Amino acid sequence: MVPHNDVQSVLQGERDAMRDFVALLEREQSALVENHTDAVMELAEQKSEHALHLHELVEARTVLFKQRFNGLPPAAIQRELQLKDPHSWNLWLELRDFAERAQHLNQSSGELIQLKMRHNQQALAVLNNASNQANLYGANGQPSFTPGSGRPLGSA
Repeated sequence: MVPHNDVQSVLQGERDAMRDFVALLEREQSALVENHTDAVMELAEQKSEHALHLHELVEARTVLFKQRFNGLPPAAIQRELQLKDPHSWNLWLELRDFAERAQHLNQSSGELIQLKMRHNQQALAVLNNASNQANLYGANGQPSFTPGSGRPLGSA
């Protein structure tokens, strides 16, 4: 049987890493709102590194919990922690809260990115359309406008 302090240590490490991940997601969202593209790119790389580290911590916790709790289902493990190891239970609750916050931040940042992409696509379409209509001169510098190719004179 694994001692309680090992469970506490693993949960504390995962909780701390998740707290740091949430802080990173908050910085990413702030950079998105403020249109700091370079910062967003740098934070995306850091986010990937943090996500891999979190995955490793989750795997370590899973192995430890299988050993410590003899393969009990998650609900039973939570009951065990709540009844027999209140400190670990509190760490678990904090970890869960940070995970929910991370999920919310990631979802809202994704929606913000989608909104910015739609706006950029619309702006590009307007610019493309304007450049096609503004092609009044050919490559030789001579007018390429031909009468009858636009609106009749005098129309609004």
